[in-house]
Formats: sequence, structure tokens, C-alpha cells
Amino acid sequence: MSILDTVQPGKVLYEVGAYDLPTAQQTIDRIYQDLLPHQAKFCDNMDSRKLGLVCGFGAGKTYALCSKAVMLACLNIGHVSAVFQPTAPMLRDILIRTFNELLDQWQIPYTFRASPLPEYQLSWEEGTHTILLRTMLTYQRLRGQNLCAVGFDEADTIPKRDAESAMNMALARLRSGNVQQFYATTTPEGHGWAFETFEKNKKSDTALIQAKTADNPYLPDSFIPSLYENYPPQLIKAYLLGQWVNLTQGQVYDRFSRADHVIDKIPFDIKMETLLIGIDFNVMNCNAVVGIKDGDKLVIIDEVSKQNDTDALAQEIRRRYSSNRILVYPDASGSARSTINASKTDIAILQSYGFSSMALKSNPFIKDRVATVNALLQNGKGERRLAIHASCTRLIECLELQSYDEKTGDPDKQNGYDHHVDALGYLIFREFNLLYGRAGKPTGIRIY
Repeated sequence: MSILDTVQPGKVLYEVGAYDLPTAQQTIDRIYQDLLPHQAKFCDNMDSRKLGLVCGFGAGKTYALCSKAVMLACLNIGHVSAVFQPTAPMLRDILIRTFNELLDQWQIPYTFRASPLPEYQLSWEEGTHTILLRTMLTYQRLRGQNLCAVGFDEADTIPKRDAESAMNMALARLRSGNVQQFYATTTPEGHGWAFETFEKNKKSDTALIQAKTADNPYLPDSFIPSLYENYPPQLIKAYLLGQWVNLTQGQVYDRFSRADHVIDKIPFDIKMETLLIGIDFNVMNCNAVVGIKDGDKLVIIDEVSKQNDTDALAQEIRRRYSSNRILVYPDASGSARSTINASKTDIAILQSYGFSSMALKSNPFIKDRVATVNALLQNGKGERRLAIHASCTRLIECLELQSYDEKTGDPDKQNGYDHHVDALGYLIFREFNLLYGRAGKPTGIRIY
């Protein structure tokens, strides 16, 4: 199926013919008019075989990447280049949308075909240039292509090994055109692929440009404060300052402490409150955490552990809280399967007990879920907004002991410390992440 599944094979989705053909130099001049200093520095470099732009959220990475792609197209008329995004939804929602806006802004005549694989053809007086659009997990489709340039956007969001393989494939394809270059833009995700490529193992043909979120003066006044409110200090260094920070070693929830987060008394009349329950589905090991929202804070009052299946878990929750209104925040995979091999899905079983499901359509990236939990433990302003009752012994133990897997860089799932924190993460991401309001609708803040 095409990346844009509503488009028939071979159909022209966009065709802009209202502009006179510009020269390649006229296009380059137009692009430079709107570039920020770090974007201009990135676009200026045509000498380095490998070029990186690493910066914080909102610093204009994707804008810089699209500008670079079009400039390289101007210098390689008659040739083919490629630009990659990590996933098909990101390709559709971020890259294609940005390209369309900018090509119209720069008055470049273009044709966009969505299928069988998406691509642009740009036109100038001197001739045309084709830009292929692909996802990084399908980089093998570059085989047989002769390319002049390849760009990666948000490369650090995929596993290091996959990014390395995709880059090596791209470099092997750079064998046409006047300017041959591999370039990448990303937010630093710890000591991952970008760090190893552009910093740790930097070679003479490699260059790196770094920028902060604050280097973009056009962001809304509330954007940077919202990052401080919604991310822990360690991620502020990466996502706001564009710095290399170790995000994949040691304790996952390193902001947790019993002294700061564990309470002995519950400051509510529980019978009068709406309960928010995060749920992690597993066969013979279903777990849940029970919380109450207090303004912009969350108090975890109870936990349910090691139930055989979803039905048993729901029964136990209803037994303990027979009269409460209950909102459940389950693993999104529960919409498609059941832990008891029944005709109902896990989420349908929860709903049959009168619980209101607040499940997302798909689970967030693990790193985003972890970041949101850590932000409630302590955000960039030093605020602590998560309290846990002392009776939740297993959740407390998991927050203290879950560590990163040294091989994968993801939170370890082999030692059994993942279930309760996963349940907590589903709840917190849905209710407290800056991407979602109370009703689960996007806020309009783009974090890429």
C-alpha cells in the first residue's frame, strides 16, 4: 500500500504549474532569505561527505533538511537524490507536508507522485531533479540507485544498528552528480548513532553543526517553558540545548527517591474520586496502578499485581472500588487481542465492567513514555508532581531497580521490573504528556 493510501497507483497528487521556471541560482537565493544562522551554516557546507545538524526541539531541523535537499537538487540538475524519515507516518505528516509548503513558498514548479513509491520532480530552466522519499527501515530499496545526495531526518529515533546500516548503504549509492553528500538532522537521543557518527568516530570528511531550541527566535513564547515543565532535567539538555547526554545507561527512573515521592497518607476521600488506572496486559501476569489526579499532579494510591488475565484483573479492581467512576489507560495492543483467548479483546473486557477506556490508538515510543514519567518525578524546573502511597511496594521497587539493557539501550524487561512502570507510563503519557490535552487531542506543538 502506498504511503498515502488514498492515492491510486501512479496518480499525480500535487502538480504546481502556476510558476515560471526559475533558475537554480534564483531558488538558492530565495532559500537563503529565510534561513537561521545554524540552518545557513548547514546548507553552506557542500564539502563534507558526511554532514550532521544536531539540535533541540523546534530549532528547525526539518526546515533545514528540506532546504538542504533543494539546494543540492539545484546543484545536481538531471540527477536523483533521496530523503529518509524513520517511519511512514512521519514521512507523510512531517516531511511531505514541509516539502509542499516550502516548494510553494519558493515558487518551484514540481510534481509529486505518491505511488508506487513517493517522489518529487522539481523543475528549473536548466532541467529537472528527482527526490525519492523513503523510510529508514526500507533503506534496502536504494539498491541499484545512482544518487548524488541522501538525507536522513530524525535518524536517532531508530536503533543504532539500523541507522548505521542505512547510512552505509546510502554512502555506497553516492556516485553521480556534481556534489555528493550524505546529510542528517536529528535531536540527540543519548550516545546513539548521531553521537558515534559525528562526534565519537568523527573523520576528516565529517562535519557537525549543533544548535539550541532558543536559536529559533520565531517559536511561541510558551514553547520553551512547556519543555521545562514536561521533561526531566537530563532530557532538557538533549531536547532543549542539543547536547549529548547518556540516556540509555543506569537507572531508568533516576529521579525517583523514596524520600521525595513516597507518602504515608492519601489526601483524598477515595470514594468520591474518579480513579485513573494504568494497565499492563500479560498472560498470567496482568498488573495495574491506581491513581487520582490532583490538578497537575498525580497520586498513586494502590496497585494490583500478578492477576491471571484481564478478566481477573478487572474483577479485582471492581471488588476494591465498587462505586467509583474508573478510567483505564491500558496497553494499546489490548484493542487487538485478549489475554484469555476469548472472543472479546482485552479492552472490550475492561469496558464490560463499566470502565471507560482512554487507550491510545498505538503505544508511544518507549523513550517518550519514560521521559513523561521522569518529568512527573522531577521536571526541568525542579517540580515534583508524582506521589506514591507506601502500600505500592512493587511499583516503588520497580522504579528503583529497572535499569537499561546494555545491548539494546532500552529499559530492561528480563528482570521483571517493567510491568508496573509500564502501566504507570501508559497512564502518565496519556494524561500528562505535552502532546495530549485532557481529551487526548494534539496540542499543536511539534516535537520533531
